Amino acid sequence: MLNLKAIRLKKGYSIPKFSELTGIHRRTIEDIEKRGDCKISIAYKFAQTLGVTLDELYDEKTSED
Repeated sequence: MLNLKAIRLKKGYSIPKFSELTGIHRRTIEDIEKRGDCKISIAYKFAQTLGVTLDELYDEKTSED
């Protein structure tokens, strides 16, 4: 499960700001946060922007459900 939303919020990024920083459309980010998964290339871009590792971004033990 992607921890994207939790990490993004912890870093203080709104979806519009995060979209601007990553170059990924806001709707795509919203969809990824809802689904909880994405392509590795996008996850890598997210991790770089957030300053975390892919392991930190993706954690099977963490879920919002």
